[in-house]
Amino acid sequence: MGHFYFTRHGQTVWNVENKICGATDIELTELGHEQAMELGRKIKEEGVKIDEILYSSLVRAKETARHISEVTGIPMREEMRLKEQNFGKYESTPRNGEEFKKAKQNFINHFEGGETMLHLCQRIYNLLDDIRKEADDKVYLLVAHNGISRVIQSYFYDMTNEEFAAFGIKNCELRKYEFPE
Repeated sequence: MGHFYFTRHGQTVWNVENKICGATDIELTELGHEQAMELGRKIKEEGVKIDEILYSSLVRAKETARHISEVTGIPMREEMRLKEQNFGKYESTPRNGEEFKKAKQNFINHFEGGETMLHLCQRIYNLLDDIRKEADDKVYLLVAHNGISRVIQSYFYDMTNEEFAAFGIKNCELRKYEFPE
């Protein structure tokens, strides 16, 4: 049974300020850099077998992947499909804003200039289908974003719209996903 690992990038200033980052390119904080290096040490110390790191093109994920790669020696490669959803007019607004909470549950909304949830799911599901084909021979670590974690979770588990919209993981939390036989 094949598997892969997923982690969310390290902390950003907008994470601290509880703002929606989305496709906006936001740098890691000092703590974010430390979290990434710590995750690299954990992977190395625990002997987690990973063949390659795939990361989102956004700097917060790229820097997280770079730190992990430097600590572990695992090669890394950019994967454009891992880029976070573009939340259009909601980027830089409060993450817990009532209007955004409601809009996030409408899966075919472009958020006035963004990307629909259905389009995001299509590109992530396609990526996971590709990884699944190689999963018996190669183990990946995907370094991406909270919105991507939500879509990955939905690929493996049934969720209500409310559960989907509320799902998230911590910065640099490592999750293992196993493909069913």
